[in-house]
Amino acid sequence: MSDLFMLINGQAVAAENGATFERRNPLDESLATRAPAATPADAIRAVEAAAAAFPAWSQTGPNARRALLLKAADALEAKTPDFIATLPRETGATAMWTGFNVHLAAGMLREAAALTTQIAGEVIPSDVPGSLALAVRQPAGVVLGIAPWNAPVILGVRAIATPLACGNTVVFKGSELCPHTHQLIAQAFIDAGFPPGVVNYITNAPADAAAVVDAMIAHPAVRRVNFTGSTRVGKLIAVQCAQHLKPAVLELGGKAPFVVLDDADLDAAVDGAAFGSFANSGQICMSTERIVVDAAIADAFVAKFAAKAGALPLGDPRGPDPVVLGSVVGISTVRHCNALIDDALAKGAKLLCGGKAENTLMPATLLDHVTPAMRIYGEETFGPVKAIVRVNGVDEAIRVANDNAYGLSAAVFGRDTARAITVAQRIASGICHVNGPTVHDEAQMPFGGVKGSGWGRFGGKAGIAEFTDLRWVTVQTGERHYPF
Repeated sequence: MSDLFMLINGQAVAAENGATFERRNPLDESLATRAPAATPADAIRAVEAAAAAFPAWSQTGPNARRALLLKAADALEAKTPDFIATLPRETGATAMWTGFNVHLAAGMLREAAALTTQIAGEVIPSDVPGSLALAVRQPAGVVLGIAPWNAPVILGVRAIATPLACGNTVVFKGSELCPHTHQLIAQAFIDAGFPPGVVNYITNAPADAAAVVDAMIAHPAVRRVNFTGSTRVGKLIAVQCAQHLKPAVLELGGKAPFVVLDDADLDAAVDGAAFGSFANSGQICMSTERIVVDAAIADAFVAKFAAKAGALPLGDPRGPDPVVLGSVVGISTVRHCNALIDDALAKGAKLLCGGKAENTLMPATLLDHVTPAMRIYGEETFGPVKAIVRVNGVDEAIRVANDNAYGLSAAVFGRDTARAITVAQRIASGICHVNGPTVHDEAQMPFGGVKGSGWGRFGGKAGIAEFTDLRWVTVQTGERHYPF
């Protein structure tokens, strides 16, 4: 018997065969949740419910859509205690991270509500006498949204909100690692009064993910796919979308560089680096992964940074005391990071604080004097283990910052703002913050990456462009002459 349910056409349903799967707490392996294990047939039912709801929803006026999205924001915030009880149990996240997730996600819903009256077109001058030529944005159809576990409320809502604002209907596939957390999001839309079939939610066992996703991408009614997750899986999604000529928005992995120039405010840089490196134990797509610091100020910066990182509180996120670092999502993260530490130390890196972990409570760990010969130089850690690379001058800093396969977020710290902006412009990333951390998001901003970090943009008007079709429509207002 499942503790949870899926939402298809406004109804709470189990998988057609009654199958379920379990999610265990990463810290002590206790049962976190038991959820329905959807089959491809279940997934198709969800798509068909969304397709049936699309004609009416796409014709719903912008202010009616706005009102429902605002109600969804309120309903989501009302579930904050439920999220705080659920997310630490499913992923090991802290209450602080959970609360921030709900806060930003509610803001995303309110921003989406504001977008409903901004889905605009334009009149384009035509060479044909009497022809009124219009560029018109229209809803695309059914949108498949696939969100991960690491910022599950933010990224789950992001997969749904702007598509709905644009007049699309949605099938939301929850993460196998936090099915209850994602169900709470879907339930908020139902509580807000969205019509049946406009928002549908399915869950699947890990082994069934490929079959379930492939079935939905192949369905003719699905006209857009958005996916946030690993670059490895994103490439598989991209291949499937290409086979069916389905546009996709992909926000994938990252190896965010944090560049500290020789004139940086060291205290400000340390605070930004600590936040960007260790928020949610470094399990954020934008997490600072490499600190690229000018050799002229490296010793002073490293001493301050190591002192701050080494003092960050670590502990069971379900306990009474607030912690900055809770449990990472699973023991595979521990093994991966431990292997990176071993490799770096064997090749000459210096351990400044932290070190290898024996369980999913991983301390803030800094490795200095990292070189390209070490795996951690290029591999994404997705954990609280960070590399410090020392460089000589601006040109080498930029070269090192760009020396990886990813390009999502970056940061540059320097008191000479003009120079820092020039450095930021030379870094290949979709996002770059001058004198701010790599971890930063706002609902109205164009969010996405380049290179191995994906394509397309979430957020604000950029999201409208992704989740609508741009059509050319003409009206002949006078007599037209033809050559024959």
